[in-house]
Amino acid sequence: MGTLRDKTAIVGMGCTSFGELWDQGVADLIIDAAYECLEDASMDPGDIQAVWAGTLRSGLSGTVVADALKLRNVPITRVENHCASGHDALRNAALGVASGLYDRVMAIGYEKLKDTGFPGMGVGRGPHPTWMQHWTAPTAFGFIASRYFLANGLTVEKGREILAHIAVKNHANGSRTEKAHLRNLVSLEQVLNAPTIAWPLGLFDCCGTSDGASAAILVRGDQATQYRNDPVYVKGIGLSVDPVMPYFRAGFDYLGFDATREAARQAYDQAGIIDPREEIDLAEVHDCFTITELVNYEDLGFSPAGTGWQDVLDGTFHPEGPLPVNTDGGLKCFGHPVGASGLRMLYEIYKQLQGKAGERQIRHARKGLAHTLGGPPQVSCVVIAGNEKDRGNP
Repeated sequence: MGTLRDKTAIVGMGCTSFGELWDQGVADLIIDAAYECLEDASMDPGDIQAVWAGTLRSGLSGTVVADALKLRNVPITRVENHCASGHDALRNAALGVASGLYDRVMAIGYEKLKDTGFPGMGVGRGPHPTWMQHWTAPTAFGFIASRYFLANGLTVEKGREILAHIAVKNHANGSRTEKAHLRNLVSLEQVLNAPTIAWPLGLFDCCGTSDGASAAILVRGDQATQYRNDPVYVKGIGLSVDPVMPYFRAGFDYLGFDATREAARQAYDQAGIIDPREEIDLAEVHDCFTITELVNYEDLGFSPAGTGWQDVLDGTFHPEGPLPVNTDGGLKCFGHPVGASGLRMLYEIYKQLQGKAGERQIRHARKGLAHTLGGPPQVSCVVIAGNEKDRGNP
């Protein structure tokens, strides 16, 4: 397999505030994210040679972006790949540049969920007519939580406390993030005493449903410094689309997801990463639920199997810990407008790698990882970015 390492670079990014944006339509979100991105890159819309647009259901084609940005005869491709849609838009944009076909492209992700009644997390839409008639995402990840507790010798009380630590961390991070949907600090007691959504997951274990958009401009890696003196280089992008819904798969152990492990393997191979816990400086992971963040630690190789919960208690993933995770609050607090989430994660990585994350800034940020997991879930994407070219790359 080839590699994307340093062949493309991000020279501009934009992100709207996420939330219940009743006074904005899809076009407004696209305009806000795209024009922040263009201004950051010191470009005009006419400089963009192609666009890949990630969305789950906010528009059926690239014309939504063409109309909003008044792009005339520019190739625009809609990308839909469940919660990985934004990351897959970025992946396609990177491939478009790395192939030599384009020099300057945009990846944009957007979603308007609050106006439609679509809940984001799903109600009664599972593919099995009996077992999944009333299946929801909280139900599915509640199974993961119960199984994780049992497999690792944790009582339900202890397991719920560990998940509560993740929620408290992400709320603390989100409280310092101006564009986040939820910016409220919470205590362990509040999390543990919140209403149950799908046992053992409570209200604060679940991410919010939000509106929002985010965008990135990519250029050739060997031309990046012509646009700015602090570009962020794409080191690797892995995408896995796994056959057969995990819950129907023989041997599925409810302790993690093959799609994440495979996407990470691809990205690490491209980026030349052998020990992600030591070589990654910060990460944005798909925390649709607190238990998802916990199993992601192990699937991404940050923690050995069965030990992620201990790393939570040790503070490993706090901003001041050795591997900060979800420094902007994650899906949990920044929000989850499905098509926008992957690029929103990269927006935080981009700012951190440039040293522009304000009071959230971590020390010595050189390489960052962004991860999405979506669908039943059978789709995952992992993106690795760095603020320097690797030695030997032109």
